[in-house]
Amino acid sequence: MEQIPNVPKEKFKLIHDENNNEQEKIGTPALTYLQDVRRRLFSNRVAVVCLILLTIIVLISIFAPLVAPHNPNAQQVTLSNLPPKLGNLNIPGFNGYQNMGGKMIDAYKEAGASKGSYYLLGTDYLGRDLLSRIIYGTRLSLVVAILATLVDLIIGVPYGIISGWKGGITDTVMQRIVEIVSSVPNLIVVILMMIVLKPGLGSIVIAIAITGWVTMARLIRAQTFQLKEQEYVLAARTLGESSSKIATKHLIPNLSSTIIIQTMFTIPNAIFFEAFLSFIGIGIPAPNASLGTLLSDGQKAFRFLPYQMWAPAIILSIIMIATNLLGDGLRDAFDPQSDD
Repeated sequence: MEQIPNVPKEKFKLIHDENNNEQEKIGTPALTYLQDVRRRLFSNRVAVVCLILLTIIVLISIFAPLVAPHNPNAQQVTLSNLPPKLGNLNIPGFNGYQNMGGKMIDAYKEAGASKGSYYLLGTDYLGRDLLSRIIYGTRLSLVVAILATLVDLIIGVPYGIISGWKGGITDTVMQRIVEIVSSVPNLIVVILMMIVLKPGLGSIVIAIAITGWVTMARLIRAQTFQLKEQEYVLAARTLGESSSKIATKHLIPNLSSTIIIQTMFTIPNAIFFEAFLSFIGIGIPAPNASLGTLLSDGQKAFRFLPYQMWAPAIILSIIMIATNLLGDGLRDAFDPQSDD
């Protein structure tokens, strides 16, 4: 048998430290679920930009009495249909000049406006400041969206949890009710509310309350069917926990992602619904302003005064697009597998 030669210890070299600290070091810090959601959300640049835009719009709407330069309902007929003007800056489109008979004239001077007065987005056909009306109109549209969200949370979430948790005959009856409610068009409900109530914010909110919670209820029901078969829920039932405690401690926290995401899609739907009703003349009554009424007024003079329609249309588009993109970002943050 061949003898193995002795190799001196000097020929050996340790590759790692004796304690192997580098090998045992954790590469990334441990994160909770919410911290991981926040990290994924803020890594989505589009969602972050949309969040910033919506935050600015909401803050301006909240502090509308401080931000708005004029009373939104104050009428000055002599200053009607003035073009946008930004101080004394000679910026095309924002210098107060208007095309009259093929000639550019100073509309403010012709209307006899006081020296130094100007309107950033011009005035409407009654001489009301368009910027102030857009700020207050956005505020009212956001109020409708918030009320629609509250209806989703107060009616849709408990309804879906009860339907999915009970199952059987209870679920069958509750789902038939959902089908009946969802089969009635929103416009029909609004017209019926206008017969009973006066046209305005109240009838719109009630119409949304009657039909707007259906989608939330269906989504929560489907998720509850999955969650109630999980081990931690079965363990809680075995230990004698009541259904209400299981719902508050286990179901609602695990349904939070679905609730938040659906809420972000409810907001633009409610705003668009209110704008549509106001645009066709059965929404917010005069003299109150909303984005729908501003679009309706601007559409009448769009051929000659397009800025009166462009301004509210841009704000409405920003709110709709930003809310939907933020909703997509929240969906990807709460459920990373959703974008696969």
